[in-house]
Amino acid sequence: MMLFLMRHANAGTVRENLELDTKRGLVKEGKEQCMLMARLLGALKVPIDVIVSSPLKRARQTAQLVGTELGYEAQVEVSPALGLNASYADFQRLLEKYADREGVLVVGHNPNIFQFLGRLITGNGGAAIRMRKGSIACVRADRHPPRLQWLLDPRTARAVYATVTKSSRPKTSRK
Repeated sequence: MMLFLMRHANAGTVRENLELDTKRGLVKEGKEQCMLMARLLGALKVPIDVIVSSPLKRARQTAQLVGTELGYEAQVEVSPALGLNASYADFQRLLEKYADREGVLVVGHNPNIFQFLGRLITGNGGAAIRMRKGSIACVRADRHPPRLQWLLDPRTARAVYATVTKSSRPKTSRK
C-alpha cells in the first residue's frame, strides 16, 4: 500500500472557542493549496483508491477539493481516527481497514498527523517531522518498517511548478 498523509490546507486563524474552531473552513489560500497539491499528485500519477478525512470541516474540505481535482468519484470517508483527539492505536486500526488498497490518502491535523507519520516510519515515534499546512507525505506501507518516500509542501510544489514552466533555453527570434 502507498499511504499518503496530508495535513489539511490553510484554514486561517485558530479560534479560541473550540466549538467554533471545529467549524472553521478553508480560506482562499487553503483552497489554492488543495488545487496545487492535487495537481502535483495527478502529475505524479499516484494511485488513490480511497480518501479518508478527519471529521472537522477544514480536513473534509481539503479531502473533497483534492479528490475532485484528482477525478476521485467515490465518497470521501470520514473517520474519528484522524480527528484532533485520535490516538496512534486508532490510526493503526484505520490502516488495517484499508490494508487491501493500493493507494490511501488520509487528511488530518497537526500535531497528530506528523506524530502518526513519525511513529509509522520509526516504530517508536522518534522522528520529528514538520508538516506545513497542505503538506503531503508518501509512505510505502508494504515494507517493514514502512518507508518515507517523499514529503512535499505547497511552497516546494509552487517552486517546482515555477521552474518547470520556464524554458531552460534563452528566447531567440526566428527571422
